This record gives sequence, structure tokens and C-alpha cells, in this order.
Amino acid sequence: MTTIAFLGTSHIHAPDFFRRLKARDDLSTVLFWEADPERAKRTAHEWGFAPSTREAILSNPEVAGVIICSETRLHEELVTASAQAGKHMFVEKPLGMGARDSRIMQQEILKAGVLFQTGFFMRNQAVQRRVHDLLEAEAFGTVTRARLSNCHSGSLAGWFDSEWRWMADPAAAGVGAFGDLGYHILDLLQWHLGPAAAGTALLSTVTGRYGDCDETGEALLRMRSGVIATLAAGWVDRHDPVTLHITGTEGHALIRDGKLYVHSGPLGLSPDLAQALTEPDLPHPFEQFLDALSAPGNSPALLSPVEAAETSVVMEGLYHAARTRTWVDF
Repeated sequence: MTTIAFLGTSHIHAPDFFRRLKARDDLSTVLFWEADPERAKRTAHEWGFAPSTREAILSNPEVAGVIICSETRLHEELVTASAQAGKHMFVEKPLGMGARDSRIMQQEILKAGVLFQTGFFMRNQAVQRRVHDLLEAEAFGTVTRARLSNCHSGSLAGWFDSEWRWMADPAAAGVGAFGDLGYHILDLLQWHLGPAAAGTALLSTVTGRYGDCDETGEALLRMRSGVIATLAAGWVDRHDPVTLHITGTEGHALIRDGKLYVHSGPLGLSPDLAQALTEPDLPHPFEQFLDALSAPGNSPALLSPVEAAETSVVMEGLYHAARTRTWVDF
């Protein structure tokens, strides 16, 4: 049975990962390291994992892979040490605080030749994969504009008041609300339409619940292909009904309330009815990583550290643009 360990348990998704691991019988999780003593005690008590040190975990030959769910500011040292120890790794997004540390981690992971995965789960949604296929088929002619949105009511509901407070501290997380949720749709945007070339952003603090941490934002980007794109992300929205709208010279795609509506002249598709999707969602990226560890010869397609680093480069640029009120080339 393959043994994996946690390096950091502070991310809001960590309990979900614990549950997923407990439900599997092909993997064993016995060790974890956590910098916060109180959180370490809770994790050991609630989940039955054994607290350990980073050094003991990384030097243990039985540990094949690690799950890094620490504060983002610790990622560089944890990822670098894990790569140098030859450990496969799942790193919760974002990969780094910005461009510099993300590029360092990218190189260390590639040099080590280990498996890598991060938590960009939206690529695995059937509705997004259908959009991707339509774009590949040039169903919308020449794409001109794209708008993606990913918002929830985290600030309004106080999700980050206590246990996950560090996630609303850009000094620990690297970003605020716009980056926390915007990373997912930035990954989608670049997957669908290729690399971003330049952009700017406006960020806003609405409730003040978390000091001056941004709680919502909007970015304007120019893709290398020439497509004009906007991204909206934040923690102060009660509803987020329209999450994608891509338009072109021959049609458009719209995702509203999770349903995909398509108009395509080349394919003869009408926008009046939601698309019938026969393919299910792919497994969550975390499950894909576990599957790859459990059965190396049957590994699913994982995201590359290059793709993860590229999102950090662009997101850092957007935050810099927001602070300086400038247009930034990535």
C-alpha cells in the first residue's frame, strides 16, 4: 500500500482531502506536519494522523508522496525540499506567492522528475471540457471576447474569521479574494484561449471584515491571440449565475446556472436549449493525483508545474497593475 503524508494542514480544503483519503483503501496516510501546534493537535485528534517533523517525513523511504496544504508563503521551502527528496506532490493552489518563487518551484519539480498536481478543478468539469472541445473545433469562428466569473459569499458569511483567517491575509496567502477565486478561472482562460499577454485590474474591499484585504475584483486582459478577456472574482456575491461567456464571429458559448448554451453557425447549433452533456465530470485533481500514485502505469493527465507557475506570473502582474493603476505586460 502506498504511503503519503501531509506537509501543512492549514488550507480550507484540507478537511475535504482528509475525507477523500479516508474513503480509499489503496493508500495509507499516517504522518503529517503542521506548523501551528493547536491545529496539529486538532488534526491528530479528529483524523487520527500522527504528527511528525518535515525532516522525518521527507527522509522516510516509505512515504512516496506529500500533500502540501500549508500557507502559501511556506510553499517554496516545502516544495523545494520535497522535490529534492524525490517525493511526488500535490500542492494546493496557488503554487507560489508570485513569479519568482513559482519559477523556482517549477524548475525544482521538473529537475526531480516527480509527479505534480495542483487544485485547478474547473478543467475537469464536463461543461468546461465541452467548451474546450468547441473552441478546438472553431465552433465560434474567430473568438473576440471572453468573460469568466467565479464568486461566492465567503466574506459575507465569515468563512475566514477564525480557522482559515490566514487566507484573508495576502502576506500569508499571496493574494486576497480576487486571487483566491480568480486563479481557477485564470487557469481556465489560458487553457481555453492560450497565454495572456498583458492586463490590468481593479480590486476592492467591500465589508472591511478582513482589514484591507481585497474582497472582489475585475481584470481586463489581452491574450496573445488578440482575444479581449475579463475576469471577475470575489467573496461578496450572493449568486454568480453567469460564469462564462465566450463570443466569436460565428457564435458564442454561455454557461448560466451551470448549464451550457451554444450558438454555432459552423456546427448548426441553436442557443435556445441547454447542451445535453453525456460525459461526466472527470475526477477531482486531488483524486487524479492519488490515482497516479496508486497506479503509476495508469496515470491520468496531470497539470504541469509550468502551467501552475504561469498562473502565478499573471496573477502577480494583475495585483501589481491594481496597486499601480497601470497596464502590465506578463
